[in-house]
Amino acid sequence: MLQGLHHVALICGDYARSRAFYVDLLGLEVIAETHRAERDSWKLDLAVPGGGQLELFSFPDPPERPSRPEAKGLRHLAFRVADMAEAVLWLEAAGVEVEPVRIDPLTGKRFTFFADPDGLPLELYEI
Repeated sequence: MLQGLHHVALICGDYARSRAFYVDLLGLEVIAETHRAERDSWKLDLAVPGGGQLELFSFPDPPERPSRPEAKGLRHLAFRVADMAEAVLWLEAAGVEVEPVRIDPLTGKRFTFFADPDGLPLELYEI
């Protein structure tokens, strides 16, 4: 019945800062950008390479979501990369703090984590 993942939705604290992070730094393509005046909110639809979308929302004064200690619910968003070393250098050159690269003991693949402007954990997973 399910045919794939359509989108992941994120609520950001600072729309301009998060838009710059996902569009200018990570290079996600803008599909549509809509200001919803009645909600004092922006909705930014972004294309994720390889399929799927990321929806970035802004709302006035959204509550903080705890990231640590780990809690139930969505844990992180993972992006595929072909070259882990190149991706890490690219992020670090842009001033993004990246955790040390680790090896997934189940698959033998390399992965690492970094955070978006709101502290959402994002993962790079080498394919």
